[in-house]
Amino acid sequence: MTSQPVRVTHPRLPPRPAGGRGVASTWWGKAWTRSLEEAAYGVEELRGGGRLARAGAVGAIAVEVGSYVATVEERHAVHTVTGSVEPLDDVGAELFVEVVAGASGTVAALLAGELPLALVEACEEVGVELVPYAGELGWSCSCDAWVDPCAHGLAVAVQVGWLAAADPLLLLHLRGLPREELLARVHAVTAPAGDAEGAGAEGVGAEVDDDLETGTDAALRAEAMLAGWTRDDRAGVSDR
Repeated sequence: MTSQPVRVTHPRLPPRPAGGRGVASTWWGKAWTRSLEEAAYGVEELRGGGRLARAGAVGAIAVEVGSYVATVEERHAVHTVTGSVEPLDDVGAELFVEVVAGASGTVAALLAGELPLALVEACEEVGVELVPYAGELGWSCSCDAWVDPCAHGLAVAVQVGWLAAADPLLLLHLRGLPREELLARVHAVTAPAGDAEGAGAEGVGAEVDDDLETGTDAALRAEAMLAGWTRDDRAGVSDR
């Protein structure tokens, strides 16, 4: 059983200027953007979603396993968007945990806001895709638009991409492995199985604990920097 909250709410993001450097300075943020492009009905919806996202029209985003929810304000109307992301199945989640547990330093990297490409490549070798493709994404919106996803749905998804680019653990949360559950499962795999395994096993457990401690320190430092970070300096989705 995990201590991770069922739902984590991310505060409303401030407006961002148009003509920025592009949404994602991380490879997984760029991959998320490509999935949105493939899922979109057309260029008009993509542009509209990008404008709404940059204008700060999206409210706080609540994230839980397999879905996210937010409101979008447009022309004095408020629309509610629910986005879905297909979680990893039980086998996929177990394989991912095993890959993380077997790669020294990976936990620390994740806690520090990094998603190592080597980790993703190792996951792909066992058939686990971390970044969802277009067919694994879904939307519903309270507006009366006939296209799916509408601009409101894409606006929220764009901001989810911004959040995930800054913290890949959000992506893993959507995929079915919230932060505390992931850490607990990795620790369960790497912890000593019993006294009979002796000092060698204890050494493995100590290495994981060191990773967790290092990663936690890095995460706290990152949070302190993010508290003073001006998001306008970060990348936004460029106009098409």
